[in-house]
Amino acid sequence: MKFYCNEGLVPNVKRDANNHRVFDDRDVAWIKSLTCLKNCGMSIQEMKVYIQLCLQGEASIPERKVILAKKREELLRRMEDLQASMAYIDWKQSFYDDVLSGKTAYHSNLIRP
Repeated sequence: MKFYCNEGLVPNVKRDANNHRVFDDRDVAWIKSLTCLKNCGMSIQEMKVYIQLCLQGEASIPERKVILAKKREELLRRMEDLQASMAYIDWKQSFYDDVLSGKTAYHSNLIRP
């Protein structure tokens, strides 16, 4: 939370008498949103732009929707890459099982016969 605050990503943070940050439910919900945006691949700078749009209120919703739609497309591409990587691992595990059971002779692209 401190990182997000220091980056200016949590606007209007309240402080107590000892100057410690005090987060209410709305702050916590916003920080969870920031975590999601980060996991979507949004950079700090992109988050700052998004926050500025949010602070403008309802009028900026169309622009925010465009930003989120682009991030969604990026996530779909990342999911495809992850699925291909998982398929490779599944194939490789099956190959290793076949080698260990004697069903298939071992071969490697790294070792020359």
